[in-house]
Amino acid sequence: METREKILEVAKDQFSRFGVRSVTMEELARAVGISKKTIYQEFEDKKDLVKEVFSKILDEDRQKMVALLEGEDMVIEHLVKMSQMMRERLSSINPMVIVEVQKYFPEAWRIFEEFKTNFIQEDLIRVLDRGKELGYFRSEIDSRIMAKVRVNQITSMFDPSNFINPEFNFVEEQMVLMDHFLHGIFTEKGRESFNSKKASII
Repeated sequence: METREKILEVAKDQFSRFGVRSVTMEELARAVGISKKTIYQEFEDKKDLVKEVFSKILDEDRQKMVALLEGEDMVIEHLVKMSQMMRERLSSINPMVIVEVQKYFPEAWRIFEEFKTNFIQEDLIRVLDRGKELGYFRSEIDSRIMAKVRVNQITSMFDPSNFINPEFNFVEEQMVLMDHFLHGIFTEKGRESFNSKKASII
């Protein structure tokens, strides 16, 4: 593995577990087994490193989401596996990372905002349109509006005020919101298919 890739992999792990601000460049260099000077040869500063790590995470998620579109009907399997992917991603990240990136690393957060609008939302529109064609979703729903509603549901959970509440469970609340969203747009055919395939996979 090249030095740059190794730094990104270790930084992704360290930031996800401990938060972005608490991990120093010195600590990261020790974890990688290189000098701090070597990190600065690959990355301009910590902001640049955080931006590249965030880009790497989103690229991984983008590739997984593209792979989900290869299901037999590209709708129900997509939704079930998307739910799994979201649960795994959220469970692997310290919630403070989200707060810190929003507050202290705006360039990295802007990458997420672009990913949200240009990829997640457009992906949802395609899935919703296909689901209506197959009879899984109510025909009268507006796919663009509902995709925007769902994306707003996801990002509403990133409000920093949520993370100071000791009873707040990021993963659990996201799963509840997703379940509520889906059952609001399912036809009976869609609901039965989703529940059946969800039970067989999870």
